[in-house]
Amino acid sequence: MLRIRLTRTGKKGQPSYRIIVVERRSKRDGQSVANLGFYNPLTHPATIKVDKRGYADWIGKGAQPSDTVRSLFKKA
Repeated sequence: MLRIRLTRTGKKGQPSYRIIVVERRSKRDGQSVANLGFYNPLTHPATIKVDKRGYADWIGKGAQPSDTVRSLFKKA
C-alpha cells in the first residue's frame, strides 16, 4: 500500500518538506518511491509546489494521500 506524505528536510529550526510517495509502513524519512513537490511553511505566504499530473497519476495507481497532503493540494 502506497501513501503520499511529507518528509522533513532543512536545518534545525528551519523546516521544509518534500511531498513524496512511500510504502505505508516506512519511516518518515525512509526510502521514497517518487518525489512530487515541496512545501516551505516559513515563507509568507507558504510556498507549495506540487506536480499535479504526477499526483493524479499516483492517486490513480491507488496511493492514499495523508490528511496534510490532501489539504496542501487543495491550497496549491
